[in-house]
Amino acid sequence: AANAGVFRPTFLSFVFFVIAAVTSSIRPDFNRHVWPAKFTIYLLLVFLSIFASNSPWFSGVFLHIARIGATVFIVIQQIIIVDLAYNWNENWVGKADACDRLEWGSGAFWLRATIGACCVFYVMAFAGIGLMYHYFNGCGSNIAIITMTLLGIIAVTVLQLAGTEGSLLTSSIISAYAVYLAYSAVSKNPNSLCNPQLFESNNTYDMSIGLVLAALSLAWTGWSYTANDRMSADGLKQARSLGTNGSSFRRGQDPLLDVNDPQLQYYDEFQPPSGLALGSLDDDDDILYSHSSEVWKLNAILALVSCWIAMSLTTWGSISGSVDEEGTHSAANPTVGKLNMIMIAISQWVALLLYTWTLVAPRLFPDRDFS
Repeated sequence: AANAGVFRPTFLSFVFFVIAAVTSSIRPDFNRHVWPAKFTIYLLLVFLSIFASNSPWFSGVFLHIARIGATVFIVIQQIIIVDLAYNWNENWVGKADACDRLEWGSGAFWLRATIGACCVFYVMAFAGIGLMYHYFNGCGSNIAIITMTLLGIIAVTVLQLAGTEGSLLTSSIISAYAVYLAYSAVSKNPNSLCNPQLFESNNTYDMSIGLVLAALSLAWTGWSYTANDRMSADGLKQARSLGTNGSSFRRGQDPLLDVNDPQLQYYDEFQPPSGLALGSLDDDDDILYSHSSEVWKLNAILALVSCWIAMSLTTWGSISGSVDEEGTHSAANPTVGKLNMIMIAISQWVALLLYTWTLVAPRLFPDRDFS
């Protein structure tokens, strides 16, 4: 019953975003229209699903789909975190360089901020390691996860410092993220002898950080897939040529004019200079406004997020309520379980290996551009 209460809305949201991904890949502007109707249909389907049987769609078909989709999202999230860490470093270093070009030494603020952020993330990482050794000791699986996390942090940091690839800020962010995943894994250990949080109804810190990271991943994905269109000339107002008499625009015939001349001015909004017109942003004007062709990818990510949420809240579909003679309890917290613990530990090493690849790939293939 507990699983079904999670599977119903997440299954419908998965179907909703899959349909949105398919339709927006065919016609991107469809993603921008009739959202009130889309919300109404989704909520109505959620209500009607209350009267539907759990099997086969919710507890059968969707369970297997969600496990695959959640695994794919975990890998994608690792890529997003690594990409975000690199972009953060490039942004601050770029601001420092820009300030120095205007006035030598003025970029020191951004460099100090970068170093300060590195220190904060590393302090958080090593403090977290120490706290986990203190509170989550007592069984070999926890000690193994914590120790491997510590060794992984040291390894990627040394590897990054030994070359010119990467940056210390990126390494510190990945280190802190790896520690969070280690904490998330050991806090799911169903053995009460080494998990002091086992009998808490919910792990507020873990859930909060997980939701923030998921939201951050979605925000970065949305920005990445639409930034090029928003920053390009096609997504902004531009000057376009009119007909030869200066009074009409021949749709599909007159070429675009990218005018960047600051001296070109006019004073009547409705009567621009002869031969020029400002592009409109009307929804129905398929010539003067270009919709993003990448928005279907965002819908696909949202479909995978639906799978991830379903699996996170149901321990990958394996909630049970037993307590064995070793003290293993799997129902005090709906997200505990050996399967969930193993999946999180694997995802941690996926993140570390992805970052390691970004450090060693340019050295192994120096003739390739990895920027």
